[in-house]
Amino acid sequence: MTRIGKAFAKNKAFIAFITCGDPDLETTAACVRAAVDNGADLIELGIPFSDPTAEGPVIQGANLRALTGGVTTDKIFDLVRGLRQDVEVPMVFMTYANVVFSYGAERFFSTCHEIGMDGIILPDLPFEEKEEFLPLCHAYGVNLISLIAPTSENRIAMIAREAEGFLYIVSSLGVTGTRSEIKTDLESIVSVVRQNTEIPCAIGFGISTPQQGAKMAGISDGAIVGSAIVKLIEKYGKEAPAYVGAYVREMKEAIRKVS
Repeated sequence: MTRIGKAFAKNKAFIAFITCGDPDLETTAACVRAAVDNGADLIELGIPFSDPTAEGPVIQGANLRALTGGVTTDKIFDLVRGLRQDVEVPMVFMTYANVVFSYGAERFFSTCHEIGMDGIILPDLPFEEKEEFLPLCHAYGVNLISLIAPTSENRIAMIAREAEGFLYIVSSLGVTGTRSEIKTDLESIVSVVRQNTEIPCAIGFGISTPQQGAKMAGISDGAIVGSAIVKLIEKYGKEAPAYVGAYVREMKEAIRKVS
């Protein structure tokens, strides 16, 4: 079983997203370790991009701060090398296709393999164009993680059948960001997923409270939180790891109750 598979094997998974380099890479590393120490089952590391089309203002701001601070893809690879000395949970990158293209796709994925990355999420890569990267992902053992959105409709079964790692189910239309209420009929989406794959699925976009996390994990195999964590890092800066750890612990405890 892969590391990603193990993250979902025992109970509902809590997945934490952190933008690399906001406010600096040392704080990123400390936040990752705090999240893992407090129950995060999988970590999404955002590689900053100048035009993150799937992101709302919170994560856009984090991208801008990180890029202004001088973060690069190579520096993020070095960050992961350091984390892998003691962090054993699966880690996946979330970034944009242009980041991979500009770095050189084969060089990018071969480095992912070398440093121990488990997967990648590319929200701007259409499902129909995934063959652009899929052979290299397979060659270097990196899961190309697919997204299913409320607008996927009759494509859900097709995406699910070809999924690997885990399926990222987008809870709502629009960009990332906390939401007071999630109204999408997610049960129907998950039902179609279940009929077409045994790959686990987790719900993200808009989740910020323990109640929301528990509800989404009850529907699926896990909950993904990004903007709420990035807000804590924006607010507390270098002091953020303790707050991130406390938040993750609260979220994981709520999710564990529905496992």
